[in-house]
Amino acid sequence: MSAASCLLSEEQFLCSICLDVFTDPVSTPCGHNFCKTCITQHWDISTQCQCPVCKEIFKQRPELRVNTFISEMAAQFSSAKNKSHDIVPLKEECEGKKAELGETESEIQQMIQKRRVKIQEIKRSVELSREDAEREIADSVRVFTALMQAVERGQAELIDMIEEKQKTTEKQAEGFIKELQQEISELMRRSSEVEQVHRSSYVGSVRRAVEDIFSKEIKKLCADLELKRVQQYEVDVTLDPNTAHPTLILSDDGKQVKHGDIWENLPDNPERFSVRVFVTGKQSFSSGTFYYEVQVEEKTDWDLGVARESINRKGKVTASPRNGYWTIWLRNNNGYEANASPPVRLSLKSQPQKVGVFVDYEEGLVSFYDVDAAALIYSYSGCSFTEKLYPVLCPCVNDGGKNSAPLIISPVSHAD
Repeated sequence: MSAASCLLSEEQFLCSICLDVFTDPVSTPCGHNFCKTCITQHWDISTQCQCPVCKEIFKQRPELRVNTFISEMAAQFSSAKNKSHDIVPLKEECEGKKAELGETESEIQQMIQKRRVKIQEIKRSVELSREDAEREIADSVRVFTALMQAVERGQAELIDMIEEKQKTTEKQAEGFIKELQQEISELMRRSSEVEQVHRSSYVGSVRRAVEDIFSKEIKKLCADLELKRVQQYEVDVTLDPNTAHPTLILSDDGKQVKHGDIWENLPDNPERFSVRVFVTGKQSFSSGTFYYEVQVEEKTDWDLGVARESINRKGKVTASPRNGYWTIWLRNNNGYEANASPPVRLSLKSQPQKVGVFVDYEEGLVSFYDVDAAALIYSYSGCSFTEKLYPVLCPCVNDGGKNSAPLIISPVSHAD
């Protein structure tokens, strides 16, 4: 060991945190060594688990075990560094050196044997790892092949379903148009009769009334057709409990959420909201179109819409497009608002009991509908989406039971 110590520098046995010889040395996954106490205390006071040398960040704190080899080397280095050099007679010095060399040689042979065993263990571990990797690759290829086949089948079924829905919509539209044309003919006939009987200003009033009724019917028909068009892009949305604020209560099927007043002791994972009482859906969307409906009946306060994946979930951030939210809300049972920049006060003819949310990712469009009235509430247009979008809901606080009703994700009810 004395000969080996001569080939190693003092820096190789020093902890880069305390700058002293290792005490209970441990190794991090990135391969750097520290005193167990030093690295533990360093991580205790740090905001993230990071290697002090190479700055690699670990998602979870690694399990640290004492590196026995480095520990032995450091101990022998310390012993050699502090050993005294008193003057002794030449004969005694020679006999002492022989004994020391004998012990050192025995220790070295033992250490060599241990390391040869360790080499064999490592080789065996590598061989087992290679076998596992080969099995995983084979399994992955099988799963991927099956998945691609399922996607191809699903794509064909989806195209057939969309084409069938389009045919049904066109057929319904043709029927509506035919009925309206008949009504127009009847109204024109009645108008002609009225004109013949009454040659006065009263005729003009009747005509304007007829035109107004006709205009309203056309608008209602267009609104119905528009709602049916977006409803065909319905997706199945379930709420993600890992994102829910600790005061929220989710149903077992992930379709309902309400405020519970009690702060549950839940893991503070990165995706969980810690200030705003929000929850997102499990499903995310990064292309195409999608639509979902939420029942807001008996609620006095609520927020709903979509949000991008990178939103700040830990701070009290304004829910606006600039911060990654495209939402509308109700406050005090009568104040509707679109959370744009600046906010837009909404004047609605009726109080929605069910709200539909429609997103066209490529078009940059987020629209909200009063489902029962088949009326457009508000649209965000010209948006630029660059990352995943998630459905986002906020039932707001319980307010002493006034706002205890849940928000309910409900399936689309298609009219015959």
